[in-house]
Amino acid sequence: MKPSRPFADLSGKTALVTGCGSAGGIGFAIARALGRQGAGVAISSTTGRIHDRAAELTAEGIEVSAHTADLIDPSEATRLVEEATAWHNGLDILVNNAGMSQVGTDDLGREFADLSHAEWRAGIDQNLDLAFNVTRAALTAITDSKHGRIIFVTSVTGPMVSAPGNPAYSAAKAGLDGLMRSLAVELGPTGTTVNSVNPGWIETPSSLPEELVAGRHTPVGRPGNPDEVAAAVVLLAAPEASYITGQPLVVDGGNIIQETKGG
Repeated sequence: MKPSRPFADLSGKTALVTGCGSAGGIGFAIARALGRQGAGVAISSTTGRIHDRAAELTAEGIEVSAHTADLIDPSEATRLVEEATAWHNGLDILVNNAGMSQVGTDDLGREFADLSHAEWRAGIDQNLDLAFNVTRAALTAITDSKHGRIIFVTSVTGPMVSAPGNPAYSAAKAGLDGLMRSLAVELGPTGTTVNSVNPGWIETPSSLPEELVAGRHTPVGRPGNPDEVAAAVVLLAAPEASYITGQPLVVDGGNIIQETKGG
């Protein structure tokens, strides 16, 4: 019997993944996973280290273009999309991964009573407005594709849980899930699906020690890794996922379902 084609065959598709500067980060893992499924990938970050990431993907035989942009600036987001679309001759998949913190920015964690308006605005800019800018710039190219996919990498923090010191981050990530649902309704008739992936405790180079400890108290007993988040993105980007839209996909080792957390 002739074997069926592999699941998530993305040959001939192009993906733009933002926030790929860190070699051990979620964004780079997503770009690599999509590329291994046959997609051409455009990757971005705020600094020139993105060219190192591109070299790593090229060494694997993945078609890749590297771009630097400050996506908080709408004109930079537009330039990024135009460059990526021209380089790859189209755009099918957008993965909004950039957010939380960027190289050269301060940690914005503050309890609400201590949060200045400027800090609030910066948290919303980094985690909500940035994704809005890129999505708006890419919308025509994505909806013109016969394989339109928009995927937001959000968090369980905000849409489902929270903790002291996360008001701006929580509000922004919850806002991303709200934007995701609204777009899913609006873009459904075009055949474009819109979903989110919501990571829990994921071990990356930026993880704090206490976050890794928290990961060990999940039902799975460990933090997740970026490749496990990337697998969820590949699932939603697959041709076979064409009837999944408006959904958050939680990748947290079962943490949010347990009533008792900690030792």
